[in-house]
Amino acid sequence: MADRGVDLSALPKEVRDQLAELDLELSEGDITQKGYEKKRAKLLAPYIIHIHTPVEPPPQNDVQPPAPSSSSSSHAPPPSSSSRYRERRSRRTHRGGGTRDDRYRSDIHTEAVQAALAKHKEEKMALPMPTKRRSTYVQSPIETRTPPDSSSGSEDETSVRRQSSVVAPQPPVNPNLQSPDSWINRSVQGSSTSSSASSTLSHGEAKPQPQSQAQPQPQPQYKPQYQPLYQPHYQPQYQPQQQPQEQPRTAAVTDMLANSRIAPSQNSAPPPDVTAVAHPARGPRVDLPSNAVVRGMSRGQSRSSMMETADGRGNIQRVPVSSRVSTKIQQLLNTLKRPKRPPLSEFFTDDSEEIVEVPQPDPNTPKPEGRQIIPVKGEPLGVVSNWPPALQAALARWGATQGKSPALTALDITGRPLYTLTYGKLWSRSVKLAYTLLNKLGTKNEQILKPGDRVALVYPNSDPGMFWVAFYGCLLAEVIPVPIEVPLSRKDAGISQVGFLLGSCGVGLALTSEICLKGLPKTPTGEILQFKGWPRLKWVVTDSKYLTKPSKDWQPHIPTANTDPAYIEYKASKEGTVVGVAVSKVAMLTHCQALTQACNYCEGETLVNVLDFKKDMGLWHGVLTAVMNRIHTISVPYAVMKACPLSWVQRVHIHKARIALAKCRDLHWAMMAHRDQRDTSLASLRMLIVADGANPWSVSSCDAFLNVFQSHGLKPEVICPCATSPEAMTVAIRRPGVPGAPLPARAILSMGGLSHGVIRVNTEDKNSALTVQDVGHVMPGALMCIVKPDGPPQLCKTDEIGEIIINSRAGGNMYYGLPGVTKNTFEVIPVNANGVPIGEIPFVRSGLLGFVGPGSLIFVVGKIEGLLMVSGRRHNADDLVATALAVEPVKTVYRGRIAVFSVTVFYDERVVIVAEQRPDASEEDSFQWMSRVLQAIDSIHQVGLYCLALVPANTLPKTPLGGIHISDTKQFFLDGSLHPCNILMCPHTCVTNLPKPRQKQPVGVGPASVMVGNLVAGKRIAQAAGRDLGMIEDQDLVRKHQYLTEALQWRAQTDPDHVLYVLLNAKGVTVSTASCVQLHKRAEKIAAALTEKGSINTGENVVLLYPPGIDLIAAFYGCLYAGCVPVNVRPPHPQNLAATLPTVRMIIDVSKAACILTTQNLMRILRSKEAAASVNIKTWPTIIDTDDLPRRRPPQIYKPPTAEMIAYLDFSVSTTGMLTGVKISHAAVSALCRSIKLQCELYSSRQIAICLDPYCGLGFVLWCLASVYSGHQSILIPPFELESCLSLWLSTLSQYRIRDTFCSYSVMELCTKGLGTQTELLKARGVNLSCVRSCVVIAEERPRLALTHSFSKLFKDVGLSSRAVSTAFGSRVNLAVCLQGTTGPDPCTVYVDMKSLRHDRVRLVERGAPQSLPLMESGKILPGVRVIIVNPETRGPLGDSHLGEIWVNSPHNASGYYTIYGEESLQADHFNTKLSFGDPQTLWARTGYLGFVKRTELLDASGDRHDALFVVGSLDETLELRGLRYHPIDIETSVSRAHRSIAESAVFTWTNLLVVVSELCGSEQDALDLVPLITNVVLEEHHLIVGVVVIVDPGVIPINSRGEKQRMHLRDSFLADQLDPIYVAYNM
Repeated sequence: MADRGVDLSALPKEVRDQLAELDLELSEGDITQKGYEKKRAKLLAPYIIHIHTPVEPPPQNDVQPPAPSSSSSSHAPPPSSSSRYRERRSRRTHRGGGTRDDRYRSDIHTEAVQAALAKHKEEKMALPMPTKRRSTYVQSPIETRTPPDSSSGSEDETSVRRQSSVVAPQPPVNPNLQSPDSWINRSVQGSSTSSSASSTLSHGEAKPQPQSQAQPQPQPQYKPQYQPLYQPHYQPQYQPQQQPQEQPRTAAVTDMLANSRIAPSQNSAPPPDVTAVAHPARGPRVDLPSNAVVRGMSRGQSRSSMMETADGRGNIQRVPVSSRVSTKIQQLLNTLKRPKRPPLSEFFTDDSEEIVEVPQPDPNTPKPEGRQIIPVKGEPLGVVSNWPPALQAALARWGATQGKSPALTALDITGRPLYTLTYGKLWSRSVKLAYTLLNKLGTKNEQILKPGDRVALVYPNSDPGMFWVAFYGCLLAEVIPVPIEVPLSRKDAGISQVGFLLGSCGVGLALTSEICLKGLPKTPTGEILQFKGWPRLKWVVTDSKYLTKPSKDWQPHIPTANTDPAYIEYKASKEGTVVGVAVSKVAMLTHCQALTQACNYCEGETLVNVLDFKKDMGLWHGVLTAVMNRIHTISVPYAVMKACPLSWVQRVHIHKARIALAKCRDLHWAMMAHRDQRDTSLASLRMLIVADGANPWSVSSCDAFLNVFQSHGLKPEVICPCATSPEAMTVAIRRPGVPGAPLPARAILSMGGLSHGVIRVNTEDKNSALTVQDVGHVMPGALMCIVKPDGPPQLCKTDEIGEIIINSRAGGNMYYGLPGVTKNTFEVIPVNANGVPIGEIPFVRSGLLGFVGPGSLIFVVGKIEGLLMVSGRRHNADDLVATALAVEPVKTVYRGRIAVFSVTVFYDERVVIVAEQRPDASEEDSFQWMSRVLQAIDSIHQVGLYCLALVPANTLPKTPLGGIHISDTKQFFLDGSLHPCNILMCPHTCVTNLPKPRQKQPVGVGPASVMVGNLVAGKRIAQAAGRDLGMIEDQDLVRKHQYLTEALQWRAQTDPDHVLYVLLNAKGVTVSTASCVQLHKRAEKIAAALTEKGSINTGENVVLLYPPGIDLIAAFYGCLYAGCVPVNVRPPHPQNLAATLPTVRMIIDVSKAACILTTQNLMRILRSKEAAASVNIKTWPTIIDTDDLPRRRPPQIYKPPTAEMIAYLDFSVSTTGMLTGVKISHAAVSALCRSIKLQCELYSSRQIAICLDPYCGLGFVLWCLASVYSGHQSILIPPFELESCLSLWLSTLSQYRIRDTFCSYSVMELCTKGLGTQTELLKARGVNLSCVRSCVVIAEERPRLALTHSFSKLFKDVGLSSRAVSTAFGSRVNLAVCLQGTTGPDPCTVYVDMKSLRHDRVRLVERGAPQSLPLMESGKILPGVRVIIVNPETRGPLGDSHLGEIWVNSPHNASGYYTIYGEESLQADHFNTKLSFGDPQTLWARTGYLGFVKRTELLDASGDRHDALFVVGSLDETLELRGLRYHPIDIETSVSRAHRSIAESAVFTWTNLLVVVSELCGSEQDALDLVPLITNVVLEEHHLIVGVVVIVDPGVIPINSRGEKQRMHLRDSFLADQLDPIYVAYNM
C-alpha cells in the first residue's frame, strides 16, 4: 500500500489487525473507497505524528493487493435481494463457492489480474482523468458527488488529508458560504472553475515534499513554429522556471502521479476573454491578439510557456500556464513517456508513393510443430429397430398409444406448473392445426399454403405449449416453420435484420397466439405495425378455439424422412445479419437419433429445460429428441429464472428429473440463491447438459456449481458440457459418466500461444493462462477435422488451433435462399499442406475454434465470431470480458452487460470495450476501474485497448433473452449514437503501425544544384508575374498625382458633384453619400480640427475609431491633409468591451498615437464605467469627436516631400494571434490603386459594391482608397447590417445591376447558411444576379473551395454565373498579390496529394483520388507584381509545381513593420531579402505563406501560357508533427465530417500533442460520442494520433473579422482553463 511514511510492521498488532480487516472489507465491497481512506487515515494518524513524515492516502489508481486467499473467491457485488448483514455473514461462511458471477470467473484468473495490476502499480503512473462539465453527468445524482473539502471527518483526520494533498486554488467564495449548499449551487451554475475541480483533484493526490528540496516545476515549452525542429516521439523539452511568487505550501512538487494545480500569480490579469461571447449563435467577431506580441519579435523566436496578455496599459504580462489543464497534459505526457511495449511487428514506413506496407511477422512467434491432424471419427450410429421413419411418425405413435402420458409442463411467472400437455393432446391439436393451415385459411376453393412454404412462428418464451403445437402442426402440414423472436417495438435491436431473414426465406404468413397478437405493437388504427425491413405478413392465430377439427377421412401425410427442409433456424452473424439455417427432415431425424445414442435417452424420462425452446439445444433436446423418446419436458422460461433463479433446481427435485438442460448463467444464478433452500436434492440427475460448455470460462461455473450442490446429491460425472453451432448442430457432447470413473482432464494453455493459434501448455507464467475443459467426443456417425480459420481450408497440425468442421448426416444443409454464402460454409473440402483435397466428402464449418486433445477429446477455445484479429494475433472476446470482470472492484459496471468488438482503424483491427455503468458508480470509481482494465488486458493478453466506454444503465441494445446485441452496439459506436457517460481512448498505446517519423535530411545539396537539377529535368523556375504597370500610357490625369490627397483635390475641382460613395443601411436605403467635393470639404474640416484641437504635428500617428461608413473615409483623408499618419482600428463592441477594448488599447499604445478621431457615441463608450473595468481610461490620448465640427479650412494642405513617406499604418491580428502593424508608403498606395484599377477595369462610370470590414488589408484599400484614385462609385454595405437583413447584399447587387462586387468569407458564409434554403423566396422578390460578372472574396488564406462552390451552386437559381466567384490573396508584406480581374482565364482548380504536401512536395492527382485535396487558384496576379516560390530553408528558387514560400516583389510592397522595438534583422528578413542563388539582385518580401506556381494550358490576355498561383497555407500556422508539416485546416475539415453534431473545429499543438477543439451543436449527451470518431478520422486520414479532444459550446472558437479562426488564442484560453468545456478527453 501507499504508506510511504509508516512502517506497517512497527505498528501494534491490534492496529495491524484492524487494517487487515479494513482491507478485507474494501476488497469485498463492504466499504467505499472514501470510507476506507477515512478510517485508515484515522487509524494511522497517531503514528504519523511520531514519525514526522507526511503520509499519502492511497492514490486511487493503485490496486488493492489480493485479500487473503480464502476471500479471493468472494469479491463480487452483493445480490440486491438479501439484506446486507445476512449476505455478509453468509459470505463469510460460504467462502468456497459462491456469491459471484462465476460465469466469467476463475479464481486463478482473478489472482492473475491482481498480480498483473500489482506489477503496474510499481511503475506508478496516473492517467489524467477527463474533465467534464457538471451538466454532462448523465447519472450520478448530486448527493453522491463529493463537495470540495467539506468532509465530515474529525479534526485530526482532516488535517492529515490537508497535509497530504496539494492545495488546489478554490474559486473565491465567501468563507461563510462554504456549506454543502453553496457547493451544490456552484456546481449547478457550472462555473468553469468549480465545474471540474472535484473531478480533477480526487484522482490520485500528490505527495508533498519539504520546501527545501522543491525542484522547479517542469514547464513544457512552446515550440517555435517557423523553423520547426524535429523532436523524437512525445518527448517534450522542458524549460525549468522558478516561480518565486508561489506560496510555500503550494510549492510542493508533483511526483509522476501528480494532479497538482499551482496557484496562479496574484497580480496577473486574465487574458482578454473570448468566451464571453459564447452565445449559441456565434457572437460578434472579435480581433484578439492572444498575446501582446508585436510583429517585431515574431517568427524565429520561441514563445516560452508563459502566456502573455495585455493589462490595458500596454504592459505585457505573463500568466504561468500551470493550470489544471496543463498539469493534466503533463500527466498525459508522463504516461506516454513510458517505454512502449515493443510492437509485435516492425514499423512500416510511409512510402511517398504507396501507403502502408504490411508489418513483417516477428521471428519469435511460436510456430506449430506437430504432424498434420487425422480426421476424428465418432462411434457408428446404431440402428435401433423401433426408431421411427420420421419425427412426425414418433408423435403419431405416442399420440395413439400413450395419449395420457405427459409431454410438456409449462410454468407460470412464479415458477409453479401452469398446464401439462399430454402426448394425446399434442397430437390432436397438431393435426387440427395442420388441417386448418392446409384447408381453412383462404376462401373455399383456394389454398393459401402449400407444402414447402415457409411460415414464421412468433411465440413468447413463456408459452412453450403453443409453440410445440405450431411446430408439429407445420411438420404435419409439410410447411417449413421459421421460429423467430416476438418483435416488441420498432426499435428492437436487429429488427430489420430479422426482416432480411423473413425476406430471404420468402415468408408471407406468421403464426402466433391470441395473447401474443394482442401484445404486438399496433398503429393507431389497430393494425400491426409494419416493422422496418419486414415483408408484408398475414397473421394467423393458432389457439385451439380457432382451429377446425378435420373430417374423419383426413389424415396428415407422413412420408419417410427425406432431404427436403423440415425447419429453418435463425442465426445472427458477427456483422449482425440474420440468416436462416435450413435443416432437412432426414438431418433432423438423424440428429435426434445421434443425441439419443450419445445421451442414452430412455423412454419416459423427465427433462428440465431452461434454454430457449425455439432454437439450438433447447429445440433439439427439449422439443425434438424429447418427443422421439416420449420424454416429459418441464420448460422453465427466462422470466421465471429472473424472478426465481432456483426454480429449475426445485423442478429437478420435485419431478426427480433425470436430465437438465442449462447454461452457465443458470448455474450461477442457482448458486447465488441456493442459501434459501436446504432440502433440494439433485441426486436424480444423470445428466446436467451445459449448453455453453464450449465457452472457455464455463470451467469455473461448473466447478463452483458442483462445489455448492455436491452436498445436495449432485454427482461430479453428471456435468456434461457440449459444443454446438447452428450450422453443424451438435458438434460434440460429453457422455454421461459412470460413477467413480476418473473425471476428464483439463488443459491449461498459454494465452500468448493461443493468440498465435498454437497450443502451448502454460507452465511458467500463471498470469496469462487459460483453463479449458473438454466437451466430450464427436457425435455418433460424424467425422471431424480442424482446418485453418482463414484462407483455404487447410488441415491444421496437431498443436494448432483451428476451426472445427464436421461431416455428418445430422447437420444444417444450407443458408436458406442464400446459395452464394452457403457454398463457403456447408460444402468445404479440406486440403493438405500442399493444397491437395484430402477427399470428396463435404464438411460443414461449425464456427468453433478448438483442437483435439489426448483420447480424441474435443476442446473448444472460442468462436470465430468472437475472434478479434489485432496485428496478426487472435484474441477471443470472451477472454477479454473475463479479464475486465476480474478487475476489482466491479461495483462500477454490470457483469452481464459488456460488449467487446473490434473496429478497423488505420489498417488494423482495434479493440473496443463497451459496458453499462451502474447508476451509483462515481466518476472517480469508473475512471479508476477503466484505467485498471487497460492495464490488466495489456498485461494478460499483450494487446492494447483502443477504446473503453461506459454507457448509462439499460442503454445498450439487447437480444431477446437479455444478452447484449454486439453488432448493433458496434454500429452505434461507429455512428456516434452510443452516448457514453465515460470514455477512455488509448490510441497512443495500441496504434503501433504508424509510419516512422520523417527525419529532415541534412541539406547536402545546395540551392544552386537544386536549380540546375530542375532545369536539367526540364522544370522551369516557379515564378509568375502580372502584366507590366509602367508602360500603360493613358490620358488619365490621375497618374500625374503621386498622392491620393492631390487626386481628391483634383476630382473636387474637375468633377465636384460626382458621387464617389453611397452608404446603405439594413433596409437597403441610402443613409449618406459623398461626392468628390463633399469628401474634400469634410476632410478639410477634420484637418483643421486636428491642427487646432489636437495640436498635432506632421508625421504623428492618429487612430481612427469608426464604424464602417463614410465618416471613416473623411477622417482618413483629413489626416492626410493635416500631414498625420492615420491608423485605422476596429471600434470596440459595446456588448463585449471586456474582450474587444484591450485590443484597441494595445494598438493605440503600440502605435504611440497622439490623438483619437471618433464619433460621439464611441467617445462616450471609451470614457464609460464599463470601459474602466477592462482598461485604464484615464490615459487615453486626446479624443476628438468629428460629428459636429465647425466649417474651417486648414491653413494649407500638407504635401509629403517624397513618395517614400508613410501614408498610413495597417494593423491586423493574424490567425496565430500576432498583432502586426505594417507601414504603407504613398508610392505603394498609388501603385496598388493603379494596379487594382487596371486589373478590374475601374473608371468613373463604373459602380462596385463592397460588403466587407474596412479595417485592414485589401478591404480597407477598396473601401477608402480605390474610388478616390479611379473615380468609380462604391456602394458600401457594412457587414454587421447583414445580421438584421441577410439578403441586403444580394438584393443590392440585383437592384443596382452591379457587375463587380467584393465580400469577405464571413459574409459569404452568412448568405450560404442563412439564405441557402430561401432561393425561391429571393426569386419571388425579384432578386436577379445575372448582372454579376465578378464576385471576389478578399482574404489572406487558402481559398475556401467548399464555401465558394456551395455559394455558387445555391445562388445559381437566382442567375449567379458559375464563373463569377473567385478569390483574392494578400499578406502582411503585400496587401494584394492576386485579385481575379475582368479579363484573363477563369480560376482553375487542381487536386494535390495530401500525403506529399506533408512532405513539402506537390503531387498532382486526379479528382476523387484517395487522400486528394482540391486547391483553387487565388485569383490572377496583379499588374506590377512578381512572385517566386522559394525553399524557406535554403532560400533558393524552386521548380514549377514545387511547394515553397511565396516571395513577392512589387511597387506596392509594404515598407516594413511598424514596431516599438525596431528589430532591424527581422525587418530586412521579411521585407528586403534576396535569393541565395539565381537572381541575387532583386529585393523580395517574404509573405510567410506556402504555395506553388503551376503553368497551365490556359492563355492569358497577352496570349502566353498562364501561370497560376496556388496558396496552401500560412507557414506560421503549420503544425510540425512526426517530422511532417500539417495545415490545421485539413485536419479540421476531416474532423467536421466525423459527426453531424460538430459545428466547427480547430486544432493546435501543445508539447507535441495534437489538441482538437470541436463545437458541439447537438445535445450534450452527444459530447462523448465525438471523442472516438474524431480520433478515428484524424488517424485514418492524417496518420496522427490526437492527444486531447475538447468538446465546447457553439461560438467558443474565436474568429477574427476576416472570418479566420484564431487558433493561438484558443490554445491560450484552453491552457488557462477559460473555455468551460463540456468534456475534455486525454487520449492515452
